[in-house]
Amino acid sequence: MNPFRQLLKSAGNQPPLGTWVMSASALVAEAIGHAGFDWGLIDMEHTPLEMTGVMQMLQAVGNTRMVPVVRVPWNDAVMVKRVLDAGATTVMFPFVQDAEEARRAVAATRFPPEGVRGMAGFSRGSRYGTTPNYLQTANKHIGVIVQIETEQAIDRLESIAAVPGVDALFVGPADLSGSIGVPGQLMHASVLALVAEAVRRAKAVGTPIGTLALTHDAAATYRAMAFDYLAVAADLSLMMQGATATLKALRTQGGNHHVHTLSGGTRTDGSA
Repeated sequence: MNPFRQLLKSAGNQPPLGTWVMSASALVAEAIGHAGFDWGLIDMEHTPLEMTGVMQMLQAVGNTRMVPVVRVPWNDAVMVKRVLDAGATTVMFPFVQDAEEARRAVAATRFPPEGVRGMAGFSRGSRYGTTPNYLQTANKHIGVIVQIETEQAIDRLESIAAVPGVDALFVGPADLSGSIGVPGQLMHASVLALVAEAVRRAKAVGTPIGTLALTHDAAATYRAMAFDYLAVAADLSLMMQGATATLKALRTQGGNHHVHTLSGGTRTDGSA
């Protein structure tokens, strides 16, 4: 069973909670995995992450309970092949606009005759050739998530969801806001109406659907819409929130620092 499909299947009434991993850092990915997220999105689309980094991040996340999903930069069969060889088991495809693009995405994750994935005998994905009958069995264990990020894609949701091998949909609210002329206004009434419509139609055809919430309030709104899985914030945004909150708290105290004398020098409160 594919780990992400299993996560969705066993979720019950609580949607699995994930986060975006944008730091391109294996250390941060491992740390955020230990925080307790159910799944994490290793992002190649909007980060400087390259293939060696993807492999290292998958190795690091493997030390945690967090289920990894790798988002490729584009619907590119060569990139997908390399990501799967590096050990990814679920791939997210950005900006899928219609059923034909969804079919191309699925085909990139499948060995022939079901698809066009190139065969390698000793990849990390096959545990270096030790997985029995990997070339014959891998297809059924790979998960595919396609992003619907425009009003036009939502109009075609049913045909996209009907493509064999599409395991889940994912609404990209930021790009969706841009596609209807309100860029960056993720909580705009028109954006929320389209998001709610996508959820309703995905539920009607029985395809799991998720999205990304940048704030707690957005997460509450999306939960009320009954999304099947959610991502909340990102490793970098969580770090920045903590950093800015700490600085704000210290600076509102008037900037007073208590100096302590240590052997070999001095330090101010809060320093190591």
